[in-house]
Amino acid sequence: MTVGWRDAEDIAIALLERHPDVDPLTVRFTDLHRWVTELPGFAGDPKASSEKLLEAIQMAWHEEYQSR
Repeated sequence: MTVGWRDAEDIAIALLERHPDVDPLTVRFTDLHRWVTELPGFAGDPKASSEKLLEAIQMAWHEEYQSR
């Protein structure tokens, strides 16, 4: 499966699986950007991210983190 910047929910699930003990709200956007681009199947252009997209991913990840 491939994902891009707008696949916040899929990225959130993958991040939760890779970093299960990390509170998403403590992750800096620079680290979040790197972690997203390092995900297997990530096919987005690293330069195409924005603060808005990273925030959407972080919030989706936070929701997954809270519901586990």
